[in-house]
Amino acid sequence: MYELVQVADRSYYINCPAKIGLIRLNDDEVCLIDSGSDKEAGRKVRQVLDANQWKLRAIYNTHSNADHIGGNKYLQAQTGCRIFAPGIEHDFTRHTILEPSFLFGAFPPKELRHKFLLAQESDAEYLTEECLPDGITSIPLKGHFFDMIGFRDSDDVVYLADCLSSEETLEKYGISFIYDVAAYLDTLEQVKTMEAKMFIPAHARETDNIAPLAQINIDKVHEVAEHILSVCGEPLCFEYILQKMFTVYGLGMNFEQYALVGSTVRSYLAWLKDDGRLTVEFDNNMLLWRKG
Repeated sequence: MYELVQVADRSYYINCPAKIGLIRLNDDEVCLIDSGSDKEAGRKVRQVLDANQWKLRAIYNTHSNADHIGGNKYLQAQTGCRIFAPGIEHDFTRHTILEPSFLFGAFPPKELRHKFLLAQESDAEYLTEECLPDGITSIPLKGHFFDMIGFRDSDDVVYLADCLSSEETLEKYGISFIYDVAAYLDTLEQVKTMEAKMFIPAHARETDNIAPLAQINIDKVHEVAEHILSVCGEPLCFEYILQKMFTVYGLGMNFEQYALVGSTVRSYLAWLKDDGRLTVEFDNNMLLWRKG
C-alpha cells in the first residue's frame, strides 16, 4: 500500500484506497492529483516525495470527498504547497463540515463527524485553467459530486477520480454514491468514448481501455433505477424505499451507510420524478413516491 507506480514518462499514481495521482513537472518538482484520506495518508505521500527528492508544488483536488482531500492540510503544512479545487468543491474543501451536513440533510450527528466524511479543512484556492501547469488540462466529470473534475496530462494519462467504480465494488455494494444521476450518466457516456494512453480511476484498476468499465457502471445505474421503480408500485415513503434497497443489495444499515446510500437513493428518486417515471403525493402529512 502507498507504493509509487509509474505509468508513463512523467505520470505516476500512489496506490492506496483512493489512488493519488502524481505528475512530475520537472526533475525536482511534482504535483498531486488528490491527497488521500487523512493525515496518515499525507505522511505516506511525504515519504514517497522524500525518497525521490521531489518538491511538492501543488495539490489539485478532483472533488471534496474526505478520502480525496484528507491529506491536504498535513502536506500543505509540511511542504508549503498550494491547493486548488474546482467550483463548489473549493467551498467544501475549505469548510469540510459541509460534506456530512449535506449527506445527512442537517447538522450531522457525531457518528458522521469522523475523518471518513469530515476531513480537516485546508487553505484551498479556486481552480481555473490558468492555475494548471503546462500540459495538464481539466475534464468536467459531474455527477458523482457537485463539480468533480479529472485531469489529462502531457503523457496522455487521464486521472478519472470517482466517476467509475470497479466491477468488484459494484458487485459487492450494488449502489455507488451519486449526487446527480442524469449528470453522472452523461459523464459516463463521455468517458466511454475517451481515448488515452492510460486511465487511472481512483477506485478501479488502471487501463488503456475504459469503455467496458464505463458501460458496466452505466448498466448498474439503470439496474438500481429499475429496482426502485419495482418497489414503488404502490405509494411508499422514502424510509421504506430505502429499507427495500438495503435488502435488495444485502447491505447493513448504520449511520454512515444511511447517509451515503440514503442520499444516493434520494438522488435517484429526484431523477426518476423529473424523468416522469415516478410521481409524488402527500398523504396524511407524508411524502409518498409511486411509479408513474
